[in-house]
Amino acid sequence: MGVCHAHQSNYKGVKLEEVVVGNRVALLAVLLMAQGMVSAEVNITRSLHSFEVDHGDTSIEVKRQQNPDAVITGPFAKVSRPCPPLCVQPHQVADGVKTIGIRELVDFMQTELAVGEGLLIDARTPDWHARGTIPGSINLPYTVMNRKAGATELDVADTFEILGVVEDDSGWIFSEAAHLVLWCNGNWCGQSPAAIRGLLAEGYPADKIAYFRGGMEDWVQYGMTVVIP
Repeated sequence: MGVCHAHQSNYKGVKLEEVVVGNRVALLAVLLMAQGMVSAEVNITRSLHSFEVDHGDTSIEVKRQQNPDAVITGPFAKVSRPCPPLCVQPHQVADGVKTIGIRELVDFMQTELAVGEGLLIDARTPDWHARGTIPGSINLPYTVMNRKAGATELDVADTFEILGVVEDDSGWIFSEAAHLVLWCNGNWCGQSPAAIRGLLAEGYPADKIAYFRGGMEDWVQYGMTVVIP
């Protein structure tokens, strides 16, 4: 059969092309694709819709908000904060420390974090942590990692034990130390940068530390799953 004529119709606001074949109307594959686009799920990446991460004793499904009309509310909707102390942080915290984005964080959560070779650290104070955290994170406030912020020798020792650092007569041994990603409230938050500087001052290898600069602000902006402790 030959194509006699074509015209356009609308399906939920999406233009769909109908092709009339003889006396029958056949919808092209593009019509089906268009319908799929209307009801498509909001993925993290093109090929990743969601993934599981251990958070304490619970497995959490991490995915994006599925409502495309959702907007940011609460403290992360603010566009202005007093500076000081809430000033824009540098993109690179320190030499050798890699700054990552949300895509790289997701990769870390699916690899090193998932197999126990890495730790995701919420470096905020407990009051901020209690408002919501990134799944898979542990709360180690910057105040237990940075002596200038009040950390004691015992605080550092306890923290290093969690991070897989051991000590002998020669000092700290970092060969089995975990790969870390530290984060806080966002580009204007100095808590994770302070934690990173504290770790470096104690000798923690820079190449085992990454800085998720966007922090909770970026996580919420992308509609990602948040855990309320």
